[in-house]
Amino acid sequence: MVPKDPKDPKDHGLSGGADDADESAESASAEPGFMSMEGPDIETPTGGSDDGLNEDDLSFLEDVSAGAATVPTDIESEHLADLKRVTAEYANYRRRTEANRQVERDRAVGDVAKLLLPVLDDLDRAEKHGDLVEGGPFTTIAQKLRASGERIGLVAFGQVGETFDPNQHEAIFQKPNPEVTVATVADVVERGYSIGDVTLRVARVVVDLPE
Repeated sequence: MVPKDPKDPKDHGLSGGADDADESAESASAEPGFMSMEGPDIETPTGGSDDGLNEDDLSFLEDVSAGAATVPTDIESEHLADLKRVTAEYANYRRRTEANRQVERDRAVGDVAKLLLPVLDDLDRAEKHGDLVEGGPFTTIAQKLRASGERIGLVAFGQVGETFDPNQHEAIFQKPNPEVTVATVADVVERGYSIGDVTLRVARVVVDLPE
Protein backbone atom coordinates (compact mmCIF):
# COMPACT_ATOMS: atom_id res chain seq x y z
CA MET A 1 0.00 0.00 0.00
CA VAL A 2 1.40 3.37 -1.08
CA PRO A 3 1.18 6.04 1.55
CA LYS A 4 -0.67 9.27 0.62
CA ASP A 5 1.36 12.28 -0.01
CA PRO A 6 -0.06 15.20 1.98
CA LYS A 7 1.11 17.64 -0.67
CA ASP A 8 -0.66 15.86 -3.52
CA PRO A 9 -3.96 17.77 -4.26
CA LYS A 10 -5.54 14.63 -5.70
CA ASP A 11 -5.52 13.05 -2.29
CA HIS A 12 -7.50 15.96 -0.80
CA GLY A 13 -10.27 16.23 -3.53
CA LEU A 14 -8.73 19.34 -5.02
CA SER A 15 -7.69 17.87 -8.32
CA GLY A 16 -9.00 19.05 -11.65
CA GLY A 17 -7.30 22.35 -12.12
CA ALA A 18 -7.63 23.63 -15.70
CA ASP A 19 -9.37 20.46 -16.84
CA ASP A 20 -12.16 20.91 -14.34
CA ALA A 21 -12.57 24.57 -15.40
CA ASP A 22 -12.91 23.54 -19.00
CA GLU A 23 -15.53 20.96 -18.09
CA SER A 24 -17.48 23.53 -16.08
CA ALA A 25 -17.42 25.98 -18.98
CA GLU A 26 -18.63 23.30 -21.35
CA SER A 27 -21.46 22.27 -19.02
CA ALA A 28 -22.49 25.90 -18.53
CA SER A 29 -22.58 26.53 -22.23
CA ALA A 30 -24.70 23.41 -22.70
CA GLU A 31 -27.34 24.56 -20.21
CA PRO A 32 -30.29 26.38 -21.80
CA GLY A 33 -31.05 30.03 -21.02
CA PHE A 34 -27.51 31.26 -21.08
CA MET A 35 -26.09 33.25 -24.00
CA SER A 36 -23.35 35.71 -24.54
CA MET A 37 -24.54 39.36 -24.65
CA GLU A 38 -21.42 40.64 -26.29
CA GLY A 39 -21.42 41.48 -29.95
CA PRO A 40 -21.68 44.34 -32.46
CA ASP A 41 -24.13 47.23 -31.86
CA ILE A 42 -27.59 46.75 -33.44
CA GLU A 43 -28.78 49.67 -35.58
CA THR A 44 -32.46 50.41 -36.25
CA PRO A 45 -33.14 50.49 -40.00
CA THR A 46 -34.43 53.77 -41.42
CA GLY A 47 -35.76 52.42 -44.70
CA GLY A 48 -37.60 49.48 -46.09
CA SER A 49 -41.05 48.19 -45.19
CA ASP A 50 -40.24 47.36 -41.55
CA ASP A 51 -40.84 50.93 -40.28
CA GLY A 52 -43.95 51.58 -42.44
CA LEU A 53 -42.24 54.12 -44.73
CA ASN A 54 -40.38 53.32 -47.89
CA GLU A 55 -37.96 55.47 -49.81
CA ASP A 56 -40.72 56.95 -51.98
CA ASP A 57 -42.70 58.07 -48.90
CA LEU A 58 -39.68 59.72 -47.35
CA SER A 59 -38.84 61.43 -50.62
CA PHE A 60 -42.43 62.77 -50.93
CA LEU A 61 -42.38 64.17 -47.38
CA GLU A 62 -39.08 65.90 -48.06
CA ASP A 63 -40.49 67.42 -51.26
CA VAL A 64 -43.59 68.71 -49.41
CA SER A 65 -41.37 70.28 -46.75
CA ALA A 66 -39.23 71.91 -49.40
CA GLY A 67 -42.26 73.14 -51.36
CA ALA A 68 -41.49 70.98 -54.37
CA ALA A 69 -44.65 68.88 -53.93
CA THR A 70 -48.24 69.83 -53.10
CA VAL A 71 -51.17 68.14 -51.41
CA PRO A 72 -53.42 66.25 -53.87
CA THR A 73 -56.03 68.44 -55.50
CA ASP A 74 -58.91 66.18 -54.43
CA ILE A 75 -58.25 67.09 -50.80
CA GLU A 76 -58.20 70.79 -51.67
CA SER A 77 -61.46 70.43 -53.58
CA GLU A 78 -63.09 68.70 -50.62
CA HIS A 79 -62.06 71.47 -48.22
CA LEU A 80 -63.21 74.12 -50.71
CA ALA A 81 -66.60 72.43 -51.05
CA ASP A 82 -66.97 72.31 -47.25
CA LEU A 83 -66.10 76.00 -47.01
CA LYS A 84 -68.67 76.93 -49.67
CA ARG A 85 -71.34 74.85 -47.96
CA VAL A 86 -70.71 76.47 -44.55
CA THR A 87 -70.69 79.94 -46.13
CA ALA A 88 -74.02 79.29 -47.89
CA GLU A 89 -75.61 77.95 -44.70
CA TYR A 90 -74.48 81.03 -42.76
CA ALA A 91 -75.82 83.36 -45.48
CA ASN A 92 -79.19 81.59 -45.41
CA TYR A 93 -79.26 81.81 -41.63
CA ARG A 94 -78.63 85.56 -41.75
CA ARG A 95 -81.38 86.07 -44.35
CA ARG A 96 -83.88 84.10 -42.28
CA THR A 97 -82.92 86.01 -39.15
CA GLU A 98 -83.29 89.39 -40.87
CA ALA A 99 -86.62 88.37 -42.42
CA ASN A 100 -88.00 87.20 -39.08
CA ARG A 101 -86.79 90.38 -37.39
CA GLN A 102 -88.53 92.52 -40.03
CA VAL A 103 -91.78 90.57 -39.68
CA GLU A 104 -91.74 91.00 -35.91
CA ARG A 105 -91.12 94.72 -36.32
CA ASP A 106 -94.02 95.04 -38.78
CA ARG A 107 -96.32 93.19 -36.41
CA ALA A 108 -95.36 95.46 -33.50
CA VAL A 109 -95.94 98.61 -35.56
CA GLY A 110 -99.15 97.10 -36.93
CA ASP A 111 -100.56 96.59 -33.45
CA VAL A 112 -100.25 100.33 -32.86
CA ALA A 113 -101.47 101.25 -36.36
CA LYS A 114 -104.65 99.23 -35.85
CA LEU A 115 -105.74 101.86 -33.35
CA LEU A 116 -105.81 104.41 -36.18
CA LEU A 117 -107.89 102.32 -38.60
CA PRO A 118 -111.32 103.39 -37.23
CA VAL A 119 -110.30 107.04 -37.61
CA LEU A 120 -109.11 106.45 -41.17
CA ASP A 121 -112.41 104.71 -41.92
CA ASP A 122 -114.33 107.74 -40.68
CA LEU A 123 -112.23 110.00 -42.91
CA ASP A 124 -112.98 107.77 -45.91
CA ARG A 125 -116.72 107.94 -45.20
CA ALA A 126 -116.60 111.70 -44.75
CA GLU A 127 -114.72 112.05 -48.05
CA LYS A 128 -117.26 109.79 -49.82
CA HIS A 129 -120.14 111.94 -48.57
CA GLY A 130 -118.40 115.17 -49.60
CA ASP A 131 -117.69 116.41 -46.11
CA LEU A 132 -113.95 116.84 -46.82
CA VAL A 133 -113.95 119.84 -49.08
CA GLU A 134 -110.77 121.25 -50.54
CA GLY A 135 -109.22 123.76 -48.14
CA GLY A 136 -111.45 122.78 -45.21
CA PRO A 137 -110.00 122.22 -41.72
CA PHE A 138 -110.87 118.51 -41.67
CA THR A 139 -109.22 118.00 -45.05
CA THR A 140 -105.90 119.22 -43.69
CA ILE A 141 -106.18 116.93 -40.66
CA ALA A 142 -107.06 113.97 -42.88
CA GLN A 143 -104.03 114.60 -45.09
CA LYS A 144 -101.69 114.82 -42.12
CA LEU A 145 -103.06 111.66 -40.54
CA ARG A 146 -102.78 109.68 -43.75
CA ALA A 147 -99.24 110.95 -44.34
CA SER A 148 -98.27 109.84 -40.82
CA GLY A 149 -99.60 106.36 -41.56
CA GLU A 150 -97.54 106.17 -44.75
CA ARG A 151 -94.37 107.14 -42.89
CA ILE A 152 -94.70 104.13 -40.59
CA GLY A 153 -95.28 101.86 -43.60
CA LEU A 154 -99.08 101.69 -43.55
CA VAL A 155 -100.44 100.84 -47.01
CA ALA A 156 -104.15 100.97 -47.96
CA PHE A 157 -105.62 98.67 -50.61
CA GLY A 158 -109.05 97.93 -52.06
CA GLN A 159 -110.29 99.86 -55.11
CA VAL A 160 -113.52 99.78 -57.09
CA GLY A 161 -113.15 97.85 -60.34
CA GLU A 162 -110.33 95.51 -59.34
CA THR A 163 -110.73 91.75 -59.50
CA PHE A 164 -112.00 90.14 -56.32
CA ASP A 165 -109.22 88.40 -54.39
CA PRO A 166 -110.27 86.36 -51.33
CA ASN A 167 -106.81 86.90 -49.85
CA GLN A 168 -107.31 90.67 -49.80
CA HIS A 169 -111.07 91.13 -49.90
CA GLU A 170 -114.02 90.14 -47.76
CA ALA A 171 -117.29 90.06 -49.70
CA ILE A 172 -120.04 91.43 -47.46
CA PHE A 173 -122.54 91.45 -50.33
CA GLN A 174 -122.71 89.89 -53.80
CA LYS A 175 -124.94 90.80 -56.71
CA PRO A 176 -125.15 89.68 -60.34
CA ASN A 177 -123.90 91.98 -63.04
CA PRO A 178 -124.11 91.01 -66.75
CA GLU A 179 -121.39 93.53 -67.60
CA VAL A 180 -118.61 91.69 -65.76
CA THR A 181 -116.96 88.41 -66.73
CA VAL A 182 -115.20 87.78 -63.42
CA ALA A 183 -115.95 88.65 -59.80
CA THR A 184 -115.25 92.35 -59.51
CA VAL A 185 -115.21 94.83 -56.63
CA ALA A 186 -118.27 97.09 -57.06
CA ASP A 187 -117.93 99.13 -53.87
CA VAL A 188 -115.49 99.43 -50.98
CA VAL A 189 -117.07 99.64 -47.55
CA GLU A 190 -113.79 99.60 -45.62
CA ARG A 191 -110.34 99.67 -47.17
CA GLY A 192 -107.76 97.07 -46.24
CA TYR A 193 -104.40 97.92 -44.67
CA SER A 194 -101.01 96.24 -44.46
CA ILE A 195 -97.50 96.91 -43.21
CA GLY A 196 -94.77 95.10 -45.09
CA ASP A 197 -95.81 91.47 -45.46
CA VAL A 198 -98.26 91.68 -42.55
CA THR A 199 -101.92 92.20 -43.41
CA LEU A 200 -103.61 94.20 -40.68
CA ARG A 201 -107.09 93.97 -42.18
CA VAL A 202 -108.65 92.81 -45.46
CA ALA A 203 -110.87 95.15 -47.42
CA ARG A 204 -114.62 94.76 -46.93
CA VAL A 205 -116.26 95.08 -50.34
CA VAL A 206 -119.40 94.57 -52.43
CA VAL A 207 -118.81 92.16 -55.32
CA ASP A 208 -120.37 91.99 -58.77
CA LEU A 209 -120.71 88.44 -60.09
CA PRO A 210 -121.09 87.48 -63.75
CA GLU A 211 -124.44 85.97 -64.64
